[in-house]
Amino acid sequence: MKTLHLFDSVKKEKIPFEPIKDNDVKIYVCGPTVYDDAHLGHARSAIAFDLLHRVLTANNYNVTMTKNFTDIDDKIIKKMNETNQSLEDITNYYITSYKNDMNKLNILENTLEPKATQNLDVMINMIENLKSKDIAYIISDGVYFDTSKDSKYGDISHRASDENSQARIESNSEKRNPKDFALWKFQKEDNEVAYDASFGKGRPGWHIECSAMIDKHLAYKDSEYAIDIHGGGADLLFPHHENEAAQTRCSSNQHLAKYWIHNGFVNINGEKMSKSLGNSFFLKDVLKSYSGEVIRFYLLSAHYRANFNFNEEDLISSKRRLDKIYRVKKRVYGIGKSTVNKSFKEELLNALNDDLNTSIALALIDDMINKANEVLTSEPKNKNLKKELVANLEFIQDVLGIATKDAYKYFQFGISDEQIKEIEKLIEQRVEAKKNKDFEKADLIREKLSNKNISIMDTPNGVVWEKL
Repeated sequence: MKTLHLFDSVKKEKIPFEPIKDNDVKIYVCGPTVYDDAHLGHARSAIAFDLLHRVLTANNYNVTMTKNFTDIDDKIIKKMNETNQSLEDITNYYITSYKNDMNKLNILENTLEPKATQNLDVMINMIENLKSKDIAYIISDGVYFDTSKDSKYGDISHRASDENSQARIESNSEKRNPKDFALWKFQKEDNEVAYDASFGKGRPGWHIECSAMIDKHLAYKDSEYAIDIHGGGADLLFPHHENEAAQTRCSSNQHLAKYWIHNGFVNINGEKMSKSLGNSFFLKDVLKSYSGEVIRFYLLSAHYRANFNFNEEDLISSKRRLDKIYRVKKRVYGIGKSTVNKSFKEELLNALNDDLNTSIALALIDDMINKANEVLTSEPKNKNLKKELVANLEFIQDVLGIATKDAYKYFQFGISDEQIKEIEKLIEQRVEAKKNKDFEKADLIREKLSNKNISIMDTPNGVVWEKL
């Protein structure tokens, strides 16, 4: 099997992955700012790093997966003013909503999910440390990081000298340098959310949150690198990740991460997704029409680093591809499993170990499914193949997070609970009719279900059904 190689955003090349210590891997992925529902960009990032989590696990690494929640921010304060709700009410609601959406996408549970508001102590300590070294300084609206004191500033993104990039950093004539950024923002109004600190009442800047939480929850204290992998969307490389790295370097004399990994943007009809363009699809809206697994499969079809052009026509084509996997799953329904085909497992892992190459991985699965259909058609009683297929499908579930549902329930998506009850009641009536040898009634019920576009099948495990 090939060694896992990952594309490092800083080195700008694929390099072999070697954890800092033993077989343990510590990952920190920048999570959402919880003031609104999750959108397709959140889905793309979550699926990319969930895939990484699964592939590392398949390579026998012990993974500590951490994703934070930014639960104090200007956008949250604005939402509080608009809705008259408390910070806790808003953030708890959107954290729950986000986690529900992620569950529908088959995202594995995170090991740690720190919140900014629950880690203020370590943020304040880090700022005090930087202030004692004159790397942090106070002006009228807050405490700032002096980028000129960090000789390596710009090494992460290679963009620190780019004037266009600097436009993203807030302008303030009091700052020592235009590139300096806020570590702590002082309270503006008496009723504004604020927390006590030795340098003034206020709230943390965005960048300090992640550096501080990594230091508190994950960081190796005796290593050149604090953690193995830091990740997020490509838009976070600068200034967010650049500033995080600077804070950690200057505070603890460590590099923040050994590997930096970033996923590409989501484009909708050729335009980069953004709320200002009015094309920021909420995930919950897409989930009304398509199951989370269909969305996951579609987003996996492109390489995680590539920009993804989301459109419904391609989504429907992708669903048909996933349907084929489930139709094979139906053909081996209720069969026990043997062991994964050794060659298939090795080829699939080799593809994924090449910087998570899902295009090749999914092509290998297509080929396996096509060959399985051919053999099952010519040898419908080939139990050895069926048992191997069950094992193959289970391996696909584990490493890619697809084909996880019951083979028949997958085809029931979009049917309401009320309709399901009605269908199952009719099926029960048909079973009873057959017991009573009332085959005419049983046939009428089958016809009635068929008219509702419901197909039923009698199996050794009972009656199963699907929506046509």
